[in-house]
Amino acid sequence: MVAPLTVRPVNEHDTELFPHSFDALMDISDLLDLDVKGSYITLDAGFDSMRNKWLIDFHKLAPVIKPNRRNTPRNLLSAKLDRFEEAKHIYRQRYIVERTFAWQDNYRKLVIRYEKLQCTFLGFRYLAYSMINLRGFFNAK
Repeated sequence: MVAPLTVRPVNEHDTELFPHSFDALMDISDLLDLDVKGSYITLDAGFDSMRNKWLIDFHKLAPVIKPNRRNTPRNLLSAKLDRFEEAKHIYRQRYIVERTFAWQDNYRKLVIRYEKLQCTFLGFRYLAYSMINLRGFFNAK
């Protein structure tokens, strides 16, 4: 897992954190000289907003966001579901991300935040992800 992390207080919704994280991801792809245009970005229903879709489209990536059924009129919901059905096979690969989050929950310091400083908490996250990657590296052989 190589990605920028955004760490904020619990009372901020993921939809509000997405633009900052996405911009950081695009900066990293530029630094690494990766051409990500046309790639898929898979997100769950919590990220279903016009602002997030616009941001993804602006960078010429393809959003695959599960439609949020709550507070969506029926006529818009059916259009969203039709668009989502086209890329549902991509969304099924999302279990890899969810599995990584489940591995992260093995580290108690990440499940319950004890640190007051954001930089300390972020350091423990990087350490956990390094251990997850290391475990995957040795299991692959």
